[in-house]
Amino acid sequence: MVRAEATDEEIEAMADTMTVLPEDAGGALLLGRVHVPGAGPTPVLVRDGVLHDISGVAPTMAHILNLDGLEGRLGGSFPGLGSLDDALGAPPGDDARLHLLAPVDLQALKAAGVTFANSLIERVIEERAAGKAGAAAAIRADLQTRIGVDLSAIVPGSDAAMAVKAELQKIGLWSQYMEVGLGADVEVFTKAQPMSSIGHGDEIGLHPASGWNNPEPEVVLIVNSRAEIVGATLGNDVNLRDFEGRSALLLGKAKDNNASCAIGPFIRLVDDGFTLDHIRGETVSMTVEDADGYRLEGSSSMAQISRDLLDIVGQTCNRTHQYPDGFALFTGTMFAPVEDRGAPGMGFTHAIGDVVTIASPRLGTLVNTVTTSDRARPWTMGTTALMDNLARRGLLPARAG
Repeated sequence: MVRAEATDEEIEAMADTMTVLPEDAGGALLLGRVHVPGAGPTPVLVRDGVLHDISGVAPTMAHILNLDGLEGRLGGSFPGLGSLDDALGAPPGDDARLHLLAPVDLQALKAAGVTFANSLIERVIEERAAGKAGAAAAIRADLQTRIGVDLSAIVPGSDAAMAVKAELQKIGLWSQYMEVGLGADVEVFTKAQPMSSIGHGDEIGLHPASGWNNPEPEVVLIVNSRAEIVGATLGNDVNLRDFEGRSALLLGKAKDNNASCAIGPFIRLVDDGFTLDHIRGETVSMTVEDADGYRLEGSSSMAQISRDLLDIVGQTCNRTHQYPDGFALFTGTMFAPVEDRGAPGMGFTHAIGDVVTIASPRLGTLVNTVTTSDRARPWTMGTTALMDNLARRGLLPARAG
């Protein structure tokens, strides 16, 4: 049988697949989650463009990523659910079609803040501007003149960092952001609740009252209950600069809103071809585009992070704080857009409908469209709903009564 030439739609779907996957996808161990019509959330292995059901290995991603010898358990054959093209062509939230979900489920969703020197400066600017975008440019110029030292060359918690801290205190430039940027203790906060993250292709939500905000393209570490980094993916830890700038105590409201945590498209497992050193050297690029032709480009290099990944993970999970379901850890970003999008001196802020594309060579591409949290699809499937779903499907023992 001779097959006709591919349609425009098929060509577009294939291009999407090639873009979404890592450049070396053929040698990558990629795990994700999909919605299966008539069933529900299902963990999958991505192999040769096909999504394979691995719920027989374990029912949730948290279960799977806590298993010993995981790479060996994924070497067999598994039922095919459909092609990645099929899933990419379906709108998120359409329960009648196979579509991608965020690749984590029961894990805690954590984030490390102020891990890059330039993000440290921008957080201080937010604080001094009290959340007012129009004041940022003048404060930025003043800080760059007065600090007089390359903060990116300073190791947090070191003697050199403490000396800089003392000098900054003398000239009245110390702040809570300087403390976590230069001090020994990393800032780790809860980004969102387990089961609440959105995946590739979905809408990402901003609080409707925010007028100064930006995307935050980040590498997200996937860590098991033993504090072992078992994989990585991409994430967008959207930032409401006005909320947090008014008060650091508003961090929860600035960060944890409906649809405000995007993760995906897939988790790449650490193996011989993808090591922690690969993650340490990864560069994350980002574009923001709208229908009127606006385009913003930026990037964030993990090589310029101020703290080592193992230090951040060790300060997150240790003898004083455990995560029995594992956790996803946003590692921070050096990207902070400051160029004016509209009125002079007002800097960048999102517009509804912005398409945010976050990509890296070894982790693929995560694309989301900006909306407000009250307009995004409400979060309805929490932990209890997932457990009930898995029990009905025979993937968990049925509850008595």
